[in-house]
Amino acid sequence: MIYLLAVVGAITVAVLLWRALGPQPAAVSPHRTSVAPDDDPEFLRGLDKHRKKDGTDDGTPPTP
Repeated sequence: MIYLLAVVGAITVAVLLWRALGPQPAAVSPHRTSVAPDDDPEFLRGLDKHRKKDGTDDGTPPTP
């Protein structure tokens, strides 16, 4: 019985060490997932470039 407990304890220690010191999974950047255009700061900055200087927008699409 004592040998069974020793084996279970050794396996537990080995698993804990493997998880702590083993290979780490690739980190996924949470910021660069699919973002709606109205939530994307770069898109919103681009809209500001196409507005008129006086702050009004005549509703016409920007010319490329």
